Order: sequence, then C-alpha cells, then structure tokens
Amino acid sequence: MATEALTTWLLDSDAALRWQVERDLLGEPAEVWEATRAKVATDGFGARLLAVQDPDGQWAGGSFFPADFDFAGAEAAEEGAQPWTPTTWTLNSLREWGLDPAVLRERRTVELLAENSRWDYEGRPYWAGEVDCCINAWTLANGVWLGADVDAIVDWFLAHQMVDGGWNCEWVAGSTRSSFHSTLNSLKGLLAYEKATGGTGATRAARRRGEEYLLERRLLRRLSTGEPVGPWVSFFEYPIRWRYTALNAADYFRQAAQVDGRAPDPRTAEAIELIRAARQPDGRWLQGGRQPGRVWFEVDVPAGQPSKWLTLYGQRVLEWWDAGAR
Repeated sequence: MATEALTTWLLDSDAALRWQVERDLLGEPAEVWEATRAKVATDGFGARLLAVQDPDGQWAGGSFFPADFDFAGAEAAEEGAQPWTPTTWTLNSLREWGLDPAVLRERRTVELLAENSRWDYEGRPYWAGEVDCCINAWTLANGVWLGADVDAIVDWFLAHQMVDGGWNCEWVAGSTRSSFHSTLNSLKGLLAYEKATGGTGATRAARRRGEEYLLERRLLRRLSTGEPVGPWVSFFEYPIRWRYTALNAADYFRQAAQVDGRAPDPRTAEAIELIRAARQPDGRWLQGGRQPGRVWFEVDVPAGQPSKWLTLYGQRVLEWWDAGAR
C-alpha cells in the first residue's frame, strides 16, 4: 500500500488525477471520489480544455492535426513532433481524466463533429473512422463514451485483425505482422466498447486473440528470438499518448481483468517486475520524458522528476498484481 506521505503528495494534484487516487489507491466511498471527479468539468485541466473548444465542436480546428499545421514545414520535419492540441487528442485526455460525457453532450459535440470534422487522410467523416488502427481505437473509445454511432469502426477492427492476432497501423503499406503499439491501442478501443455496451461474441473473441498476441510475448519480447522488442518498453512517460510501454500494457491488462473477472495472467510477471524495479526508494516513479509537439499546457513534470501520474499508474498496477498473487 502507498505510504501516508506518498498519498498526501498524490492528493495534492488536479482533480483529474486526484479522484483516481481516491478511488483506486485509497478505496474511498463512491460519493467522495465522484464529487472530486465532477470537478474535472469546472476546475483545472479539464476546465481549461473545455474552454478552448471551437464553436464547430473541434479543438485546434482539426481532427488529428490542427488547422494551421504545415505538413511540409519545420514542425512536421521534427521527428515525432505530433501536435497534441486537435480534437482526437483532446477528447482522449478528457475521457481519460474522467470528464462526465454529459458536459460534451450538452454542447452537441457528437453532432458538431459529425457535421464539421473530417479526417486528414481521405477526408472521411469523423465518426466513420480512418484507416489507422490507433486513430480508430481512440475514435471508438471516444464515440462510445459520448454516445456516437461507431458500430462501423467495431466492424472495421474485426475485419482488420491480422493472422497473428494483433493489428498494425502500417497494414495500408503492406505490413502483415502486428505491432505492439497498434495492438495495445486497438485492444483499448475494443475494451472501451465492451465496457459501454457489453460487446458481442465476435468482439470478445477478437480482444482475447489480441491479448494473446501480447501475452505470448510476455508483453516485452519478440516471439521469434525472445529478445526485447525495443527500448521503449521501459521508457515510462505521461501523457502516454500512443506509445507502448510495459506500464501502459500492464494497466490495460489490469482493466481487462476487472471487466472479465480474471486473475492476473502469469505471463505478465516479467513486465510487472520491470515496473516494480522502476519504483524509487520513496515509492515514486520518475518521468521518462515527453513526446515532442504542441500542447495546450503541460500536465506533468519534466523528465527525471517524480511524476504523480506515473506513480498512480505504477502503484495501482502493482497493487492489482500483488492482490492477485495473494
């Protein structure tokens, strides 16, 4: 369990983080953490993002890139510099922070996006999805959260699951092997759909196949050689965005186990120990870094400093795992 000093430090935070500490680490009654969660719409991070929504329902004038993004300019040339201000990334944050979707429903956000927002690739309507697995996963999760009709995206995932059980955003370029990043993000989208609707036999089977893709690889290793899949698996950072890490994957399996009523899978053990090893002697996890790109504002500390967000993620993953082991 987190120490008193650690929980005091965690509670001294924005409502978007604090309510999760109250619920997941302190086990507070629902009326306590729900009252804190309601403040996401009126205080701090959540309120600041709501204040910059465009009249047409979007953020920064675009679906995945801001309206003023120069695809041939210096910002686009900076490696990995994805602007994080547009609609999809902003909805991701608000959803993950626990904003009551009624706030955006009152603003007719679903309808406005259907009318005004188009994807940068092929100009498809916003709620119809794109060709990228990760983009479709976020749109699926955001859609079921807000009550949009995203059934076509569910069918898309079933049709685009690869033979090995996962997904890869590079399928349009001819890739036939799954990606750790794409598979984890796709699983998150399908899990959000199942939480909201109960899912179908087909979506549950697809999710289990995708989970097996990662579990067969111990969340960390290439199936062919057993070698680590990449240095990024141990590079913990917040905001998480799209990148695969052992912590990101373990937190997904924590949530999936709660939905399915399953104990932790033993094949997750190596990833759990990697997460445990990253915990500092004072019980905190350090920020690994930030992905470059425009943001509305910073929501966590610079690289090398103790991160409240990563400490929340790390602590609740370890408590879930240790409780299952007991």
